[in-house]
Amino acid sequence: MSAAYEDRALYQGDVWVRIDTLPRIMAEGWRRNLMDGGVVSVVRTPFQWSMGSPVIEIETGGYQGDVGLYVPEVQLAEALALLGFEPEEAADGGDVTVGGASGEDSSGD
Repeated sequence: MSAAYEDRALYQGDVWVRIDTLPRIMAEGWRRNLMDGGVVSVVRTPFQWSMGSPVIEIETGGYQGDVGLYVPEVQLAEALALLGFEPEEAADGGDVTVGGASGEDSSGD
C-alpha cells in the first residue's frame, strides 16, 4: 500500500509539518532521535495518528508500510537540526522544503 500524506496537517488543534514519508521502522528510529532531543513527533499511518508506538504493535505485525512523520510546526527548525537536515528556503522566501515535499498546505483541514 502506497500512502500519500499532506505536507501540513491539523492535528489536535495545532499545525504539524511532515518531515518525510518513510517505512514505519525507519520513522520509529527518527522518532527516538527527536524524542531524545526534546521534540514531539507523531506518525501517521493510512489508518490513524500514533503519538506513541508501543513495541508490541510492531512485534505483532502492526502497519509497517510507509508512514508520514510529523512534528509541530513550532518545533520544525529544532527537528530538522536534530535529524541533520538543512532547511531550504524557497526562492521567493516561501515555505521550507523537507524530505522532498514542498511544505505547502495541502491538507484542506
